[in-house]
Amino acid sequence: MKNRNRAALVATAWGALALGGCASSSKTTTASTAPASQPTASATPTQVAETFPQGTGLNVSNIDKAASPCQDFNQYASGNWYKNNPIPAAEVRWGSFNELADKNNAVMRQILQEAAANRSAAKGTNAQKVGDYYATAMDTMAIEKAGIAPLKPELDRISAIKNLDGLQIQIARSQQLQTGAFFNTYVGQDDKISSQYAVNISQGGLSLPDRDYYLKDDPRSKNIRSAYQTYLVNTFKLAGDADATAKKNAATIMRLETRLAKASKSRVDLRDPYANYNKMTVAQLQQKYPNLNPKHILEHLELKAVKDVIVGQPAFFQELNTMLKQEPLADLKTYLRWHLVTSMTSALPQAFNDESFKLTQVLTGAKKQQPRWKRMNRATDGALGEAFGQLYVDKAFTPATKAKAMTMVQNIKEAMGEHIQQSDWMSDATKKEAMKKLNAFTVKIGYPDQWKDYSALTISRDSYLQNVIATRLWSYKDNTSKFGKPIDRKEWGMTPPTVNAYYNPAMNEIVFPAGIMQPPFFDPNADDAVNYGGMGAVIGHEITHGFDDQGRQYDAEGNLKDWWTKEDAEKFEARAAVVGKQYDAFTPLDSVHVNGKLTMGENLADLGGLNIAYTALHKELKKQYPDGNYPKYDGLTPDQRFFLSWAQVWRTNARPEYLRQQVMTDPHSPAQFRTNGPLMNMPQFYEAFGCKDDAKMMRAQADRAKVW
Repeated sequence: MKNRNRAALVATAWGALALGGCASSSKTTTASTAPASQPTASATPTQVAETFPQGTGLNVSNIDKAASPCQDFNQYASGNWYKNNPIPAAEVRWGSFNELADKNNAVMRQILQEAAANRSAAKGTNAQKVGDYYATAMDTMAIEKAGIAPLKPELDRISAIKNLDGLQIQIARSQQLQTGAFFNTYVGQDDKISSQYAVNISQGGLSLPDRDYYLKDDPRSKNIRSAYQTYLVNTFKLAGDADATAKKNAATIMRLETRLAKASKSRVDLRDPYANYNKMTVAQLQQKYPNLNPKHILEHLELKAVKDVIVGQPAFFQELNTMLKQEPLADLKTYLRWHLVTSMTSALPQAFNDESFKLTQVLTGAKKQQPRWKRMNRATDGALGEAFGQLYVDKAFTPATKAKAMTMVQNIKEAMGEHIQQSDWMSDATKKEAMKKLNAFTVKIGYPDQWKDYSALTISRDSYLQNVIATRLWSYKDNTSKFGKPIDRKEWGMTPPTVNAYYNPAMNEIVFPAGIMQPPFFDPNADDAVNYGGMGAVIGHEITHGFDDQGRQYDAEGNLKDWWTKEDAEKFEARAAVVGKQYDAFTPLDSVHVNGKLTMGENLADLGGLNIAYTALHKELKKQYPDGNYPKYDGLTPDQRFFLSWAQVWRTNARPEYLRQQVMTDPHSPAQFRTNGPLMNMPQFYEAFGCKDDAKMMRAQADRAKVW
């Protein structure tokens, strides 16, 4: 149901892991030894003789003094951190996002345990709902005792399907339960009329992370399919099937999902917002997809008044329409049953979780499942995010933090304006529209001004699975109830504890939850260089998303509309292509290359965001030190601290299996290239560390990328 075009700082799996979640001793005080302030490409930094005040927000003991900043800045900036922070067994990667998410997790756990222990909270209050939800989520004895029985009413619905009409009704039910079966339906802004809500349908229906896992014949893909086959068989057996039936059903799921995968667009193709915009009347939908019977499904989704639907991928729905006629009804029922059961894994006995985790191990290299309390922290946040979020921000976010962050946003917006106006490749006409868009940005920091109303949601201590079903049905109805109403511009797409940020093109807004407004991203006690290299670059990143290869296609009001001159658009694409070529050449593992097209938007946002934040920092420094005599901390200039702060944000140890999955499925580049990639294009970086022409971090001028 999420806006498919929303650009997050990192993949949500990070928060789940977490920005996808996560406790660590992330230090913000610094060591007394300091590197030389101007090392050259070939020099090894040495301890300076001068005495400098100790900084805050940057732990210089993480620096690898044996490495050269000009050869591999990621290793120089974080080499000791990498050595001292192996990936915990229950994680697939470990970095600053995980460390902060872990710190947040400790706060969340305390809040949730207190809420669960409070049996006297007034019925119907957020405190009662949050407490009861978490209490049932953590009551593993009750979950084991109940088994799959709480799911029986939903399983009986599927079992009772007798014909295509009954199948269509159950497809609507699966949408409401958000099981992931067949496709996705949600109400969101109309991409071309952002002042109105529209019903959108898009491809889906796969259990593996990407269509390519079903289609590729390399050894790794075959190994993953084999592990998936085992998962299918064992889970069907847990759900009550005899061995032979389980194997037959597993083959059915693999066959149907492979068929859907063949009809699905690649992740690169999905980056084209115009190709994803195919508005049809319901009558046209009925004519094109009679076996799907969209009119019937919309009626059961309480969207009877809908006249038009935006179809993301018409060819996918054409194949789905054919499938619904060709495939045996019994097989389609098996498919619905599979997606229902596996979407509820966390609320089922541990044996279901164990089978799911075995597949996760093959996909990501995880060694150990995360403790249940961490997983249920995320589950509660996902289900009751704004009820729980109110409790979280009372403990973890101050008005002073919000005010200081807002000042940074204004400074960085001003810097972006200067970059637009000083651009030597844009015409005045396009600059005027770009400034109009920039000035129309909405900024949200910390938490919503208006919280969601959960009064229609009933949560009890009877059953965790029942609570999961209740929250899913409530959230789906909350989404579809928007249709026909004015756009809710106060709504948030992330919950307050989330360690992430995003840009939403249809709203033309940048959003920074309270969860990320903490060290190492933002520290009220740190010097400006550290804050601008961390949170400032994050803010710049999100602002730049409004002008990346996707975001630039939306105007100031959030409409998908071409506001560029033909010549300027061509110049943008040529400059973006340089970035794409650079990242195509990066290899996190042998024979594994970053996909420059898939990661284009994020790479452009990193490059632009860092440049804008650098400009904003220097505007701030000039205000404070008009004589240009900038202070050093830990023997480091503001520029050096700025770039080191950027590097500490992205430092990440990752398992090779996870990296392979990331390159296939994630629009964000692996972390080491988010550190080094932008810097290789920045003369300010070369100067800060005294890099010579032969340094690996230094690109020849003709090969450098500069967009914003």
